[in-house]
Amino acid sequence: MSMTTPCTPPTPDPDAWQNWVNELDRHAQATVGQITGGISPVQAALVYLDWLGHLGTAPGKQLDLMKRFIEDAQATTERVLSPEDEVPADKRFKSEGWRRFPFNAWAEGFLLMQRAWDRATHDVPGVGHKTEETATFAARQWLDMMSPSNLPWLNPEVLQATAKEGGMNLVRGGQNWFDDWQHLVRGLPPSGAEQYEVGRNVAITPGKVVMRNDLIELIQYSPTTDKVHAEPILIVPAWIMKYYILDLQPQNSLVKYLVDQGHTVFMISWKNPTADDRDKGMDCYRELGVMAALDTINRIVPDRKVHGVGYCLGGTMLMIAAAAMGRAHDDRLATMTLFAAQGDFTEAGELLLFINDSEVSLIEAMMAEEGVLKGSQMAGTFQLLHSNDLIWSRVLKEYMLGQRGEPNDLMAWNADTTRMPYRMHSEYLRKLFLHNDLASGRYEVDGSPVWFTDIRMPAFAVGTVTDHVAPWKSVYKLHLLPIDLTFVLTSGGHNAGIVSEPGHPRRHYQIHHRPADEHYVDPDTWQATAPRVEGSWWPAWQTWLVEHSSGLVAPPRMGLPGGRKKALPDAPGDYVRVP
Repeated sequence: MSMTTPCTPPTPDPDAWQNWVNELDRHAQATVGQITGGISPVQAALVYLDWLGHLGTAPGKQLDLMKRFIEDAQATTERVLSPEDEVPADKRFKSEGWRRFPFNAWAEGFLLMQRAWDRATHDVPGVGHKTEETATFAARQWLDMMSPSNLPWLNPEVLQATAKEGGMNLVRGGQNWFDDWQHLVRGLPPSGAEQYEVGRNVAITPGKVVMRNDLIELIQYSPTTDKVHAEPILIVPAWIMKYYILDLQPQNSLVKYLVDQGHTVFMISWKNPTADDRDKGMDCYRELGVMAALDTINRIVPDRKVHGVGYCLGGTMLMIAAAAMGRAHDDRLATMTLFAAQGDFTEAGELLLFINDSEVSLIEAMMAEEGVLKGSQMAGTFQLLHSNDLIWSRVLKEYMLGQRGEPNDLMAWNADTTRMPYRMHSEYLRKLFLHNDLASGRYEVDGSPVWFTDIRMPAFAVGTVTDHVAPWKSVYKLHLLPIDLTFVLTSGGHNAGIVSEPGHPRRHYQIHHRPADEHYVDPDTWQATAPRVEGSWWPAWQTWLVEHSSGLVAPPRMGLPGGRKKALPDAPGDYVRVP
């Protein structure tokens, strides 16, 4: 099979009338999507009517809601009239000012309504699980917006700062807002991100691009030890963001850590696609990404198996590649490591609330107009998943209190968004999220389905406790596979839990090794019984890699034998610099 086949445009429909009709529908949907910010108004209305209709025909539920509200209101009134020193569980109201009247009344009243809406959107007879979770999510978004902590005239912290500084906090906040607005309309990264520049103070681990095709640059990092472990490591990052989250600054670079421990490391740096790449699909990412990288590594380090490592969507692609290789009796992978990566998407968290036929059709129409999904659209969705931390807490701190947060490398990386090709993202949403083809044995590679049972090598998987993108219980589903598996659950979220270098304060993790023939343990039991270890999980993983390696050898040559007619750049390469 030609490597270019998965990247060729699909054959156009010869029916001109049908093409025109389809294009008309796509344009209409794209227009709606631009107005609603990518949210399907039809799906939103259906969810609302489903919830409201069933609640309206459930008199028992209504009576129970009224009874609970009255009881809760009485208890809330007592707390307001007889304030105690107990700090509310909601971190928005933890400051001392919220325990004084009338601020305690506003905070307690808001929490009363929050609890009432939570009860009203749960356990309504006849409402399905997804509708229930969507209604709960929507109610929480509206409530978060209306929290008294977001209103400067109701927030004691803001009032105190305003009185103390004579309103200068609001002046600084206005300047911060205007600065952010200017950056937004000019398409610039947020203020402070310019302090971190790829190749200058982030992504600076020495290495060289050893292969480039129309989708990736493959970076080989320079050795720092006299001897290296025989089996090289190939890291497949997600193409939703740029690879250098795993090579930030020297003190928190996973790449540098591995190289300094005597590992030969290769990294895929994905191209930031443009409209010209609209027809690159999932098969193209597998062929020109994982498989092309493996072919190159096999030429640089011949006769050696490879430790495959995948992060987020890159981990999902690594699973697909490993399953296809297993079916083809291709044993070039020694092990498989997955960071916050899912193969079964039935419990993929609140991100699933944005994935249904109506939403996917709307997103496809928007992508069809431009050929890509903009990084800002994906970033906006992720911000909604935890709006308290990423939106409203920032509004309070930077615009009301006038306090600029200190920029850091992870923030700068997060602002360095990428696009996604129309065809790839459409296939990803439909085949993986919407239809769950991979976990159902329906996902096809080269015309035939692959499934997890085709994966045979030992695996190491990492889930993070507060992950909103790949919830750890979804990652934990790897335990359903009949493979030798070591699972780690670490503190932190989707990004900060992975960038968890030794010496990072307040880090801890749980770890357990399960042989292939050991009985399944549910995630709650696992969490309650797996031993807890203080510190970074990186050394535990590195030890596991060494245990699955075959000894120390001299470092391999840098790059392909024979060289190239056209020189390739040093790390971090060219693709990562493309905005």
